[in-house]
Amino acid sequence: MPKKVVPLTDIQVKHAKTAPKEVKLFDGGGLFLLVTPTGGKLWNFKYRFDAKEKKLSLGAYRTIKE
Repeated sequence: MPKKVVPLTDIQVKHAKTAPKEVKLFDGGGLFLLVTPTGGKLWNFKYRFDAKEKKLSLGAYRTIKE
């Protein structure tokens, strides 16, 4: 059974700190925010197709509107 992930809030994303390595903040359902060492925040979606793991880049944080 998959574990339950609490969705990210806007405050959590704004206060995400940079680190020497990339940091993934998971939002649930395969969606995650990748925080780069340079301070970039990028939305990515990880999924499986034909038993292979794929990753789809959706865009930078704050350029994606609901």
